This record gives sequence, C-alpha cells and structure tokens, in this order.
Amino acid sequence: MTTTSLSSTHGKTHAATEPYRDRKRYAWLLSVIAPLAAPAGPWLYLQTGQTVWLWAFLAFFYFGIPLLDRLFGEDRSNPPESAVPALEADSYYRYITWAVVPILWLSFIYNVVFLATHELPWYLWLLVVITTGNVLGFGLNLGHELGHKKSWLARKLALLTLALGGYGHFSVEHNRGHHRWVATPEDPASSRMGESIWRFVFREMPGAFFRAWDLEAERLERSGKSEWSLGNEIVQAGLVTFVLYGTLIAFFGTPMIPLLMAVAFWGAFQLTSANYIEHYGLVRKKLDNGRYEMTRPQHSWNSNHIASNLALFHLQRHSDHHANPTRSYQSLRDFPELPTLPVGYFGMFLLAYVPPLWFRVMDRRLIEAVGGDASRINFEPAKRARLMRRYGLREVVAPAA
Repeated sequence: MTTTSLSSTHGKTHAATEPYRDRKRYAWLLSVIAPLAAPAGPWLYLQTGQTVWLWAFLAFFYFGIPLLDRLFGEDRSNPPESAVPALEADSYYRYITWAVVPILWLSFIYNVVFLATHELPWYLWLLVVITTGNVLGFGLNLGHELGHKKSWLARKLALLTLALGGYGHFSVEHNRGHHRWVATPEDPASSRMGESIWRFVFREMPGAFFRAWDLEAERLERSGKSEWSLGNEIVQAGLVTFVLYGTLIAFFGTPMIPLLMAVAFWGAFQLTSANYIEHYGLVRKKLDNGRYEMTRPQHSWNSNHIASNLALFHLQRHSDHHANPTRSYQSLRDFPELPTLPVGYFGMFLLAYVPPLWFRVMDRRLIEAVGGDASRINFEPAKRARLMRRYGLREVVAPAA
C-alpha cells in the first residue's frame, strides 16, 4: 500500500548530485545498547550491594528518555525518495536488528536467574520483574520490525525473539490481522476514545491471540495441513517457549513458574501499551460498498521525538509504517498534519497508566486531529453519547471516497 500522494517535501534541500547521508546512522546503535541496561542493574547491585542500581533502568527509560526527548526535541527530516532503495539495501541496518536478538536472550536469562537465586524484598523483586518484562517489550518491538521482512532468516529471528515472552502469535496477528483492520471497531488492537488502558488490555490480549490462531488455521487449511502441525508459526514459537521455560524450571525449581508468568505478562503489557497509544480513537471511514477506506498516515498517532525513536527502531513513526508496512525503520518518513503525540512512547506509557490524565490530554488532541468530526472517531460504544455531549461533537456527512 503506497502513499505517493502524501510524499513529504522534507529532505528536498539535498542537491540531486549529493549522495544522501543518514545523520542517525550510528545513533541507531542505541537500539542495540538500550536493552543491556536491564541486566546492568542487577549486575551492578551484585558488585556494589547498592539497591539504587535496581532502580536505574526504569528511571532512565521512563524519566531519562522523556527528558532527552524534551532536550533534543523532534527530528522531522526525511530521506529523499531517491535514497530509499539504497537505504533498504544497506546491510548495516539489518545487522543492527540481528545483533539485538542474542542481547535480548542473554538479558532475559540473566535477570530471571538473578531473581530465582537471590532473596529480595517484595518491592525490589517486583521492580526487577518489571525491568525484565521491559526487555521482552524491546523484543516485541524487534519482532515487529523483523516480522515484516520477507526473508526466512528475519522471520525466524522474529519468532525466536517473540518466543522469549510466550508471544509467538504476534507476527501472525499483527501482519495479517492488525494491518488489515487497523483503526476500525473490529480491531482488538485499536483503542477507542473513552476506553482506558486497563479496560483495553482485556480486549486486546485475548483478542490478538484468538485472531492469530484463526488466521494461521485458515492458512494451513488452504494448504491441506492441520492447524496443530509444525507448519503453524504459533506452534513453532510455542515449542521454543516450552523448551526455554522448561529448562529454567528444571534448573531452578517451581518458584520459577510464577516468576516467568509475571515477567511474560509485563512484557506483553508493553505491547498492549504501545497498541493503546498508537491508534487511540482514530477510525477509518466505512464506504458505501461496506469496505473501509485505505489506511493512510492520518490513521495513526505519530511522534518524531529523537531519543525514544532511536531506542525503538523508529516505531514512533507509526503513521508511515501503517501506510507502507514493508518500509524498514531507517526509511520511515514524517508527513505534515499528522495526529501527533505530545511526547515519546515512554512518557505516553506513564500517562496512559493514569486514565484521567490520559483522557484530559488526549481527548482534546484527538478531537483537534479529526477536525471535530465524530464520524472519524472510534468511540467506546457505551460512552459515545456522553462524549459527544461533553465535547459538543457533530456528525459530518461527506460523500464516500
């Protein structure tokens, strides 16, 4: 799906004769280094005995990165279209993503073994569980990037990464489900205006799994295979998870079971948090033929904040990603007049966890983004009438595209 009519004018200052140079080329290494902060905390705690190191990871990502976003601002520059084929073909960017896979595995294993072998007060135990779950959040983000690629190796690396947190169904659901139904009431991964993240999680997590299983079962049925065959990508990832978790439990005993469950849940919740903020309240219009309009950049919330984008492989340029899913992270663009988040994802996560603050900040921003047109808002059904009255919204009837 292309958006040639929305091609940005950014980057046109480059003379036609000058080769394009990605100013962020080496800064992308932050996406490789960032997950290492998670095991660094327990390691430094063991070296020094200072519990402050166990707080360092969360402090850096939930407060440090938003502060850096504030200091460095936004980067709205785009690569010129003439440079995109070379960017996509540059193996350097692929190697960066591949390098993160072993880092995530080692970070995860180190942290859960640390938790299983050291006595900690309950609040410090919970702190390291959250930190380790965030490692899985990085893994889900990496799986998101690799899962869109066509190469066998990239897709299997995505599967290995997603299996760390028992979330191997994500690539199936995201690529064949979410991208098809994004910003519609039918999509469990698109949040609605008036829906809190704590309500959204009960719709998104189970909905994503069941839709993924149905999609994979349908694919295998067309090939004449059983849905339980090894051709099922969800089964493949599940076997990896079973072997990994089974090995950890065998070595460290049954206390590892609740530990792994807690870590895996928090990792999955990081994906839920991202899904919640990426499409909040935005909806694609249904046409007279019963289909939805084409996905455009305006159907996703966008953020150009530098620090958080460098830590997340440009995930926050979500508008271009949904309009052009096969584009790699280094080639994603910004467009004018997009629904824009006030801060990067780490700051938005904290805001989402306090629903009254979230609604206060985002509801007005949503209404402004859609020009006050209620037909362009994906409402929580039970709250539609109340929200319409509160904000004085109107239905704007427009001819079908």
